[in-house]
Amino acid sequence: MKDNIANTVYELRSKRGITQQEFADAVGVTRQTVIAIEKGNYTPSVLLALKISRFFKEPVEKIFIVSKK
Repeated sequence: MKDNIANTVYELRSKRGITQQEFADAVGVTRQTVIAIEKGNYTPSVLLALKISRFFKEPVEKIFIVSKK
């Protein structure tokens, strides 16, 4: 089995009512990167994951979930 990383970025961002662009600007990436993360097509670096965690004021483990695929 292969490890897979799911995330709750879309849900957290939507709950706060901010756009993909606003979120991208806040964490220092492009809107396209946000789209890729939300779709699960891109796993962020540790640095970016920590920035996302700080932005949402949630532990990294609550945002990024490792599962078996």
